[in-house]
Amino acid sequence: MSVAVAIPGPLRSWTDGRSRVALEGSPATIHEALAALCRAYPGVRDRILTEQGEVRPHINVFVGDQSIRDTGGLATPVRDGAEIAIIPAVSGGRDRDRRRTA
Repeated sequence: MSVAVAIPGPLRSWTDGRSRVALEGSPATIHEALAALCRAYPGVRDRILTEQGEVRPHINVFVGDQSIRDTGGLATPVRDGAEIAIIPAVSGGRDRDRRRTA
């Protein structure tokens, strides 16, 4: 088995269009998993991590259904067969000046 990373649409241009990436080896932590992903696809690094190597504030990373913000950050353990999801935050909303036409 291996660890798989679900790649969101906005990052797929840096993963050769892949929506899912199986990582080589057996990363024990999110830090190791993201390092493996960034070695395989260097273009994703700056979109996921800051210059200091921390997960960017607008990026959410999950192992299964657990956010790493609640489970130890980059030290979050990753088990063999785990699914990691990278989810960019979505912002925006309705324009205040826009009038309803109902």
